[in-house]
Formats: sequence, structure tokens, C-alpha cells
Amino acid sequence: MEKASKEVCMVQNKTAVNKKIINILEPYLYIVPCIVVFLGFTYFPFFKTIYLSLFSTNAQGEPGSFAGFSNYVDLFKDPSFINSVVVTFKYVIVTTIPAILIGLMLALLCDNKLKFKGLFSTMYAMPMAVSSASAAIIWMLLFNPSIGFVNFLLGKSIGWLTSPFWGFIAVSIVGVWLNACINFIFITSGLQNIPKELVESASIDGANYLQKLRNVILPCLSPTLFFVLIINIINGFQTFGQINIMTLGGPAEATNVLVYSIYRNAFFNSRFGAASAESIVLFLLMFVITLLQFRYEDKKVFYK
Repeated sequence: MEKASKEVCMVQNKTAVNKKIINILEPYLYIVPCIVVFLGFTYFPFFKTIYLSLFSTNAQGEPGSFAGFSNYVDLFKDPSFINSVVVTFKYVIVTTIPAILIGLMLALLCDNKLKFKGLFSTMYAMPMAVSSASAAIIWMLLFNPSIGFVNFLLGKSIGWLTSPFWGFIAVSIVGVWLNACINFIFITSGLQNIPKELVESASIDGANYLQKLRNVILPCLSPTLFFVLIINIINGFQTFGQINIMTLGGPAEATNVLVYSIYRNAFFNSRFGAASAESIVLFLLMFVITLLQFRYEDKKVFYK
């Protein structure tokens, strides 16, 4: 009997230990698929890019001789690369500010008691369902110098896609159009989370709409605006679709942003080492700018 009871106790203890191990491992097993996906589609390409940036590559993208940092040195000696950095920063600035302001104004408009509010909200959000490639084709037709609606509306014959200045303006307009709808959706959601009591209290105290906007609505909306700012800057640095379809980086490299420059170096010039180095530079630029934004967040963003 004693021997049997000992065996039962041992089995129970073993079962308890197994259950404890399973309980410890179970949460990690759930995240294994996510980790595998991240390793395969994010971290592996990232580290492979760093690796390739240190080598000279052949036309197939296979690493050859070790080049060290010569790819990076050559980049900063290349006027085309310097131009692409400048163009990218210009594009980010020119598209981010108007897109946020337009999204904010549309969201504030739809937040008021407005007839057909649902219809307007749907119309403003519709561009979000359009891919950048489809948007580029639509806007190419609108910017057509002969049959385009934009020139017809302006009463002028502007070479939107043949002039360096107007080419940059054209792709920037498409970028603003695509981002404004996303901003509208996020800002509308942020406005709905503002306690109505605060706005009503300001009204009772005699504040007009601009005073309520400045002292109540915008401070409460600052976390949403900060998020939207980050999203717009990242989208600006990663823009590619409309450039590839509308201008191919031209005219005269006026729209040759960094991502398109990477694409052209890799798949047209077969300079995979240089393209990888450009990718790392782009990553570092975005990382530093995002870091600076989060440093600024503590001073101007209110979460309470």
C-alpha cells in the first residue's frame, strides 16, 4: 500500500510539474508565429541589407569582395544621392503640413452639427481606399496638358509632368490628397474622445470657437496630432508609388526621392551594394527624426 501511494504521489507531482511548465511556456508558444514572421520578413532583410551595404555586388545582387564603408563614402560623393536626400526632405515638408491641416479642418467641420455629415465623412475618407498607384493614374489624367481637368479649370497650359518645378508640385499634391484622408479619419476619432463637458464649460465661461479650439480642443487632440505627424513623416520618407508611375524620378531628378533612388540603383543600375547603403542611410534618417519627435513629445503633447 505504501509503495502504491508513493507511486501515486510521484505521478501527481510529475503531472503538477508538467502543468507548471506548460503554463510557463504557453504564452511564448502563442507569439512564436509572430516572431517567425518578424524574423523572416523584417529582421532578416534588415540585417541582410546591412551585410550587402559592406560589399561590392554583381548584377544578380550576390556579394563579391568586401568593400567596407566605401559604398557609404561613394554615396556622399554622388551628387544624385545628395539631390535625392534634399528632394525627400522637401517632399516630406511640403506634403506633411498641408495634409495635417486639411485633415484637421475637415474633421473639425464634420464634428459640428452639419447636414449630410455622414455623406461628407464618407467622401473625405474615400481616398483611403485608393492605392497610390491607382491615385497616380487618376491624377495623371487630371494633370494631362491637353485633356486634363486641372488645366481646363485654371485656363492655362501647364506642363505638370514635364517641368521640374511643376512635376514636384504634382506628386506633392497626390501625396497630400492620399494622406489628408488618413489624417481626417484619425483626427475625427480623436475629436470624439474629447470630453464634451470641457467644451461646454468653456462655452459657459464665454469662450468663442477660436478660444475653445486653442485652449481646449487642440491640447486634448495633441496625442492624435502627434501620432498623425509621425505617420505622415514616415509615409513621406517611404513614398514611391506616384513617383514611379507619374515622373520616374524626373524631370531632371526633381522628384527623385530616396526610395525611388534605391529602386533605380538596385534594379536598373544593378548597384545592390550602393542601394543597400542608401537604405541604411534612409533608416538612420527616419530613426533620428522619430527620436527627436519623441523628445519633443514631452513638452507639447498632453495625455491627461
